[in-house]
Amino acid sequence: MTGWSCLVTGAGGFLGQRIVRLLVEEKELKEIRVLDKAFRPELREEFSKLQNKTKLTVLEGDILDEPFLRRACQDVSVVIHTACIIDVFGVTHRESIMNVNVKGTQLLLEACVQASVPVFIYTSTLEVAGPNSYKEIIQNGHEEEPLENTWPAPYPYSKKLAEKAVLAANGWTLKNGGTLYTCALRPMYIYGEGGPFLSASINEALNNNGILSSVGKFSTVNPVYVGNVAWAHILALRALRDPKKAPSVQGQFYYISDDTPHQSYDNLNYILSKEFGLCLDSRWSLPLSLMYWIGFLLEVVSFLLSPVYSYQPPFNRHTVTLSNSVFTFSYKKAQQDLAYEPLYSWEEAKQKTVEWVGSLVDQHKETLKSKTQ
Repeated sequence: MTGWSCLVTGAGGFLGQRIVRLLVEEKELKEIRVLDKAFRPELREEFSKLQNKTKLTVLEGDILDEPFLRRACQDVSVVIHTACIIDVFGVTHRESIMNVNVKGTQLLLEACVQASVPVFIYTSTLEVAGPNSYKEIIQNGHEEEPLENTWPAPYPYSKKLAEKAVLAANGWTLKNGGTLYTCALRPMYIYGEGGPFLSASINEALNNNGILSSVGKFSTVNPVYVGNVAWAHILALRALRDPKKAPSVQGQFYYISDDTPHQSYDNLNYILSKEFGLCLDSRWSLPLSLMYWIGFLLEVVSFLLSPVYSYQPPFNRHTVTLSNSVFTFSYKKAQQDLAYEPLYSWEEAKQKTVEWVGSLVDQHKETLKSKTQ
């Protein structure tokens, strides 16, 4: 395992940067290449500080640029592909999502073949499995259950197709005669410092008298801490590079969760912010079945207006289902094949995230102060 190198796509993102922070601690790693469309100046600075641990090369470019991908993959031992457009609420144009999430993944796999990269790890999502109906209850689900998302929404659909492409590529012959080995990780809803959804909820509440909007009070999910998802990627690359472990991991997907308590999305947001006086909206809410049918009517309105106006409904049947289902999964298979155990306990994850929420609250106070001066 001497002198290996790793390319991380989406390295400027919420999860990607956490993977890079753990990667620098790996033995005999001679180079990390971090790839993204753009990197924030403060992240570039952080990455430059990691240079004293291992060589770190920053690559800014497009996942759809084939020559750029071929250069990025040259002399690389492992690709961790986290780059994608995450769009739960259907804000981004469908074609853009399909291009980046599906075509980008296919182009990267082809670049790996040309550059003879033997290991490819794909960051998938729980959404490739569902939920398909808020009436369907899945508790402690596992990889042997034949679950597949049936929604046409571009994000889960694109991730499903991309994951299938990655797992189908396992066993491909590389240009140098070697073999490509792949696997996919399906994390639960990811929270932690810098989490985009949590950040949006907190900032919205701070501008709304400290009241957290309901994002899913009827759900039961098992969120996962970002540090533990990053750790699962490190264990997956170790397993695929280990001749003893690799055969049981090749071509497989794994649900990644941790010991965060099973709870609703609303409850998680509340637990992570109550220390700062934020509270849940106590107003009466519509029954779930009625919300679902209103979502359907909003979809119809959006469709009828589409020739003349692009109407973006506040919610639809898919988002109502996604936010209000009982949908939890076990990480036993990852435990068994990848030797995965959460790196951070729930208490540690909660403490780190609460501290970060506190920094958002402080920023908000500073902003208000500067406005009043």
